[in-house]
Amino acid sequence: MLSRVIHFNLNKNMKKYNLYIAALLLLVGTTASSCKKNETVSGSGPVTFHFDNRYGTADLALGTAYTTSNGESLTPTTFNYFVSNFVLVKSDGTEYTVPKDKCYHLVREGVDSSADLTIQDVPAGDYTGIRFMIGVDSAKNTAPVSERTGDLDVAGAASDMYWTWNSGYIFYKLEGTSPQAPYDSMMGMAMMYYHIGGYGGMSSATINNIHTVSLTSGTAAQVRTGHHATVYIYADVDAVFNNPTQITIAAQPGHMFDAYSTTISANYVDMFSVNRVSND
Repeated sequence: MLSRVIHFNLNKNMKKYNLYIAALLLLVGTTASSCKKNETVSGSGPVTFHFDNRYGTADLALGTAYTTSNGESLTPTTFNYFVSNFVLVKSDGTEYTVPKDKCYHLVREGVDSSADLTIQDVPAGDYTGIRFMIGVDSAKNTAPVSERTGDLDVAGAASDMYWTWNSGYIFYKLEGTSPQAPYDSMMGMAMMYYHIGGYGGMSSATINNIHTVSLTSGTAAQVRTGHHATVYIYADVDAVFNNPTQITIAAQPGHMFDAYSTTISANYVDMFSVNRVSND
């Protein structure tokens, strides 16, 4: 009889212990959930946009031969482009427009430091969208030279991305060698080139290659005081040859400031995509 009583008491105490543990876990879970719901998102922080140039699924390397989506051979020797006029979009749809002078940026393949654009003092929030311009807007194109500094310095960083004869920036520059391109006797090789610009101003009324890219991410860039979000963006060179218009080097080996440049610029809008987002 004593053994049965002891066994009964042990079972009774074990049930009380299990109920206690269950209640404790419920309390901890509720508290954690409550803290999460009541988390205050405030302050500001930096967001870095890292531009990773690609050729299809491969990392882009100048001097390396690739096959375009149209089956032609291309060895890129130069790949540069301007990005500017950034707008960050929160998950609730509200937007933060980055001050223009903080985000004129020139990406140069082969110059590692140019891959990153860091924007400081972004208001706290969860950002799932981004818009930016490929190129340089008309206002900055026509601004006094003294107001075009840094990556826009036509006597410095942007000296090879500016048409002095046309007073405008080259938004996108792709150069390379290709057996499908005409032979250039001066260069001693078969060369292709796309130097695309034109902002639709008074001096270029019929050519406007200003385009805006809109991207979204399933992972939010979480901007907080003391944190640093990084958005990794792919830029695929091969996209200029296939979407929405099929372009062949054989038929279109070289373009600058001409009517067909609008077809090329419409294609390179689609070269960008968000690869991933990190929140540190």
